[in-house]
Amino acid sequence: MKCEIEIFLDSAWHSAATFQLKDTDERQKGYKGSGFFEYDLSYAYKHLNATAIDAVSGLYPVNFEIHTTTAWPSFLLDILPSGANRKYFLNELGIPNNPNADWPLLLKGGGNPPGNIRIAQAAPVPAHEKIHKGFDFEDVVSRAEYFIEYAKQNNAPVEGSSGAQGEAPKFLLTQDKHGKFHADGALPDHLAHKHWLVKFPRGKNQSDRDILRNENAYYKVARSAGLHVSPEITFASNALFIPRFDRKVTRQRVVRYGLESLSSLAGISDFGVTVAMEKLCAVLSRYSSAHTLDIKEFIFRDILNVALGNTDNHGRNSAVLKYLNGTIRLSPLYDFAPMFLDDQGIPRVCRWTGAESWGIPEWGKIAELLKDVITDTAQLRSELSDFAEIINKLPEIMVNCGVDHWLIDKLEDRIDNVKRSLKAARPLV
Repeated sequence: MKCEIEIFLDSAWHSAATFQLKDTDERQKGYKGSGFFEYDLSYAYKHLNATAIDAVSGLYPVNFEIHTTTAWPSFLLDILPSGANRKYFLNELGIPNNPNADWPLLLKGGGNPPGNIRIAQAAPVPAHEKIHKGFDFEDVVSRAEYFIEYAKQNNAPVEGSSGAQGEAPKFLLTQDKHGKFHADGALPDHLAHKHWLVKFPRGKNQSDRDILRNENAYYKVARSAGLHVSPEITFASNALFIPRFDRKVTRQRVVRYGLESLSSLAGISDFGVTVAMEKLCAVLSRYSSAHTLDIKEFIFRDILNVALGNTDNHGRNSAVLKYLNGTIRLSPLYDFAPMFLDDQGIPRVCRWTGAESWGIPEWGKIAELLKDVITDTAQLRSELSDFAEIINKLPEIMVNCGVDHWLIDKLEDRIDNVKRSLKAARPLV
């Protein structure tokens, strides 16, 4: 049982590698099944020793080696359908949700994930000469999570629309120059104008709607706090339109950047597991082309996670982008919302080892935890202490950015606790 992995380079898809299960019994174990990963000989010959956008994963530089794995290579879990996307493909395949479903889900739903790699067997059928006219903005927001079914009923191709992971329903849509929306992959690149990830509430509860509405405002807060956030985010009628940062449209082509989660780069072939935050910083230290800047950005994001109640901080909610010039940088912020409001309870998964008390990190201790990846810990302490001024202004910033007033009141104690912890991080005399 083998899957073929393709990579997008120089405006075309290329066969790059394969992963093969050790034997048929391994399929029953799902993504914990053992197997063999290797690059195609012709690809390895052309890209030998590549480690950036032309490698399928930072963990696997291009070479001629056959890698024996005790579970699926971790980058495949960035592609494997999960959450609402998994439910969609389980329904499409008509199979029960168990580990035995993972392999057919990969071969069915791994054809159009964010980034620049895909599973060849799952690749969407190329667009025909006759292109569907597409749909208006109102069609998308009014049908909400049922939009894809509506598009299918109107004879529009939809195969590439469901590539995004996460519990909330998300669609990958491409907008043409006339403003019409199409399922991603249904529109040839030369007709693409913008690429969007469109997100809807996780469920039917009021809290689900509150979370998504305030996620829109949270991105504005993060940008005001100096963090790296995508522009042009739009919210309308319980639909959040986020411009895709793994795509760039130029006059000549569509550029697909590589995208890999920090969990994948940490070699974690599992979902929802606890990963020490300092380990994720070590990943950035190893792979980022500007690791000090990216580690500090990662820390400041976590400060806002704690202050604003974004408890959903697992390692697949942070990623790096791989650019055409070979640089690798922390991607813009995503999945940043008041998840502590979720009725199911979303725990803070990734924590700082020995430096958190009741979910509130001690930022001075964290600076010392990172002495192996940040050379000037005194400077880091100073920057953390200075960031307390931004946290002090958070209530005002949140009002200006449109966060609900009742939510601001609910976060008052969190914000005060974070502010005090940051002030205590000032450099030691």
